[in-house]
Amino acid sequence: QVQLVESGGGLVEPGGSLRLSCAASGFIFSMYSMMWYRQAPGKQREFVANISRGTSTNYADSVKGRFTISRDNAKNTVYLQMKSLKPEDTANYYCHFKKIGVPYWGQGTQVTVSS
Repeated sequence: QVQLVESGGGLVEPGGSLRLSCAASGFIFSMYSMMWYRQAPGKQREFVANISRGTSTNYADSVKGRFTISRDNAKNTVYLQMKSLKPEDTANYYCHFKKIGVPYWGQGTQVTVSS
């Protein structure tokens, strides 16, 4: 069955960096666009970034220039490199894609930006 497993979250100081990974299985990874979303406590889940089947990427304005999404189709993994982290980036980060209109989500990985 489809599985998305995020990892790489943690506690980091403002200005620091983290790289999130999402290992995918149960579907032909290279055929689908992949996305990262995040949800902070008390807030709605929001789009962070997406990457097409090729190399096209899109970012939320709030992370543009600081975050980079990439994928390794040989490893069935999508990454989110996060730099210049801010306290407002604190959230649970989720990997996401849709297959024939059906949404799939990972369990999330917590990112906390605090001094």
